Amino acid sequence: MAETKREIERKYESDDSGLPDLTGVAGVAAVLDKGVAELDATYYDTADQRLAAASLTLRRRTGGSDAGWHLKFPVAPGVRDEIRAPLSDTLPRALAGLVRSRVRDAELVPVVRLRSARDVRDLVDDEGRLLAEVSVDAVRADRLTGPGRSAQWTEIEVELADGGDPRFLDKVEKRLGKAGVRPSASASKLARALAETGPKKKRGRAERGRAGEKPSTGQKPSTGPVTAGDHVLAYLRAQRDALVALDPAVRRDLPDSVHQMRVATRRARSALRSFAKVLDRAVTDPIGQELKWLAGELGVDRDQEVLTERITTALTELPRPLVTGPVRNRLRTWSRARSGGSRRRLIAVLDGRRYLELLDAFDRLLDDPPLLSAAAGPPEKVIAKAVRKDFGQVAALVEEALGQPPGADRDLALHEARKKAKRTRYSAEAAVSALGDRATDAVRGMKSLQSLLGDHQDSVMTREALRDLAAQAHAAGESAFTYGLLYGREERRAERVEGALPEAWGSIRAAVAV
Repeated sequence: MAETKREIERKYESDDSGLPDLTGVAGVAAVLDKGVAELDATYYDTADQRLAAASLTLRRRTGGSDAGWHLKFPVAPGVRDEIRAPLSDTLPRALAGLVRSRVRDAELVPVVRLRSARDVRDLVDDEGRLLAEVSVDAVRADRLTGPGRSAQWTEIEVELADGGDPRFLDKVEKRLGKAGVRPSASASKLARALAETGPKKKRGRAERGRAGEKPSTGQKPSTGPVTAGDHVLAYLRAQRDALVALDPAVRRDLPDSVHQMRVATRRARSALRSFAKVLDRAVTDPIGQELKWLAGELGVDRDQEVLTERITTALTELPRPLVTGPVRNRLRTWSRARSGGSRRRLIAVLDGRRYLELLDAFDRLLDDPPLLSAAAGPPEKVIAKAVRKDFGQVAALVEEALGQPPGADRDLALHEARKKAKRTRYSAEAAVSALGDRATDAVRGMKSLQSLLGDHQDSVMTREALRDLAAQAHAAGESAFTYGLLYGREERRAERVEGALPEAWGSIRAAVAV
């Protein structure tokens, strides 16, 4: 069984002179010698180092108090989540799943072996509570691929105790700085090992010139997106990267991860449809269909959860005498019965061949994009035209809905307008880098419209759910009074949205100019 530990630490260069005296650090009552541990870790990656490129580290380590498999995800500078699994001869399945979106079908192979003699000190307060663990690590790194080069160094590592105040590390760093110890130039031991044991670079003429002079690469400095195609591909690449990065977060059930991954699929699909003059839809439509499938799988339980939460919140706002019958029990039973998935089902989707083929197809699209002639055009013309077209379609749908009397037809028209507003918002997002404030205004306007129409659609769906609940309650001989009361409140809520829509739409339309 894997477990997660939040690791907050800092690394420092050491000149082998040992650890400076840290008893003067504010809050430290004692520095306890915990002895020397011999650590032996083998780091795994693909041949092209996909994990290292994403700042992920996967190792199998023996020695010390936490022997086993460790997978580390970056959270922020100096902060990582370490997923631990018991020691075994092969990579545990739980960890293999967490790197699958990056590894795909490639083989994980040993790339570096790190052996460290770790001299450990505990910094404790006047009550004996651990504040931080400080170690001086004498490291030997051996490359296990290629030429097999080795490197050695010594570093100081300071790891904050669980639940500790990160500001304490600032105090330790200040003391180390006074002793001449400086932060490490490498983010991790693995990063330093890869750099120092990798192939030696040939020294060019510029490198043999004046000391400190930066050698010329012979290439022009990299620039940002230039053409319409550049901007669209940059946006799509960001969504592909989000899918890959969010995969392990979804598997770990991190807050909002499923929703964010679903949004990335929708953004990518919307861009493929909106910029059909830039990318050939004969190639992109199959990918768009697969993105739609994935969004559906990610949303199997999400929509039901939103409905249940909305009705539950409405119930809590009712005075107790107005809640008649076993309403909450009925709601729980109804919600469970309508749930079409589970975490196990979602993980099976992420482990499935269809999902991996989608990621591979997305990669191929970005590596060899099916660009049309408009892709070479100026973004302020090509992209703006696509966003204007989307906005025009939104306008037509909103005007159509406002022209209909209240009822099912208007509800459906408003729902279609909401979906189109969402797509237009995403196409405007893709245009921000090219159009600046004009696109930002469009994003803001479509987000406002989407929120307003989303509230209306939620009311429509909630009323359908309440009708279903009332019918079930009636059939079971229970009172349907509370469901009817909530239905009426939702009806008035929708009426308020419809009443506010003309003025809100007028303001949005006046503010958006793409």
